[in-house]
Amino acid sequence: MEAKNLKIESEIGTLKKVLIHRPGKELERIVPDSLKELLFEDIPWLKRMQEEHDDFADILRKRGSEVYYVEELLKDILKKTSVREQLIAEVVDKNPSSGNYIDGFLNEYLMSLDSDALGEALIAGVLQKELGHMERHLVLTDYLKGPEPYAFYLNPLPNLYFMRDPAVTIHDGMSISSMATRTRQRESRYMAAIYEHHPMFATCQNKTFYQDTNFFSVEGGDVLILSPTVVAVGCSERTEVQGVEELAKKLFNADLGITKVLAVKIPSNRAFMHLDTVFTMVDFDKFIVYPGILEQVETVIMTPGKADYLHYERKDSLQEALKSVLDLAAINLIESGGGNPVAAAREQWNDSTNTLAIAPGVIMAYSRNERSNEVLQENGIEVIGIEASELVRGRGGPRCMTMPLYRESF
Repeated sequence: MEAKNLKIESEIGTLKKVLIHRPGKELERIVPDSLKELLFEDIPWLKRMQEEHDDFADILRKRGSEVYYVEELLKDILKKTSVREQLIAEVVDKNPSSGNYIDGFLNEYLMSLDSDALGEALIAGVLQKELGHMERHLVLTDYLKGPEPYAFYLNPLPNLYFMRDPAVTIHDGMSISSMATRTRQRESRYMAAIYEHHPMFATCQNKTFYQDTNFFSVEGGDVLILSPTVVAVGCSERTEVQGVEELAKKLFNADLGITKVLAVKIPSNRAFMHLDTVFTMVDFDKFIVYPGILEQVETVIMTPGKADYLHYERKDSLQEALKSVLDLAAINLIESGGGNPVAAAREQWNDSTNTLAIAPGVIMAYSRNERSNEVLQENGIEVIGIEASELVRGRGGPRCMTMPLYRESF
């Protein structure tokens, strides 16, 4: 490994190291009554989902990427007693599914697990019935006339396979996301702990540009590294304007060479939850975009102002803003669905614009979005299709499922 394991200065540099999560037992703990709370549209079939995810990871490896799994890194750090004690205490303290009395034996139960079992429990959650062997728990459940069939003392994290959201690598550091929904806040806490304690990131010296404890939400799916000097951040259903401003100030003050932050306001809508669900970079001057948002987006270029203030410059369109920040004479916005509004709307629901560039002009995309993939190929982009009948149920695509750690410069 290189001395540093983090270097992301673009969306399209050849991908060399990437962090993902293989869907696990947490997906089997989604029941119909919890779909809305857990941000799912349907009950996934885990076995098929894992097969699709394994195929996805195999393609990444065959194309030259080292693939790391967040669940393995989490288990690694939990072998250290001080880390497990601290992380369990933080999880129990912020846990909305238990009260003061329950906190005690939930903490006791988690501390009794070895690092592998604890890592699984922190992701898959803890059902009431799993504590049936504990005397204090038996007293409580007897008083309550037994455990509820679907009740959790610690909720599962079925969205964790969307590794893009809880943290994002920017240059040689990380922005740890302040997640908008309570359901996903533990994900970023785990990423913060891994980044601080795992030896893989020891040389990074915990260099961070945002924290999961920040008041205003910023999620990784809204952050696109357009070039070594430009970062785009979506103002969306999940990322607040004030969070974008805080992140911009941190990046400008971090001596990274970042000189511009392009804020892109998209409609606050479940269908457009992050910027990368409607817009991703596929080559130096090419982007795929859902045409339904082009008349709705607002763009503002942020640059450093006097003292700790920001300077704002509005642009009339996304295309003009991109030309300006990237200093290009022309930008090719490739419309998903081939410009057909019906095809575009159908395929956008299945993440046609959520593509993952693994090299300039080479992307991974869901095979099911046939018209969008065709129009990308017509514009000179190599499309590597992946199957996603089950992966798509969580509302995220190849970009959502990956947290790039290292890309080559170009």
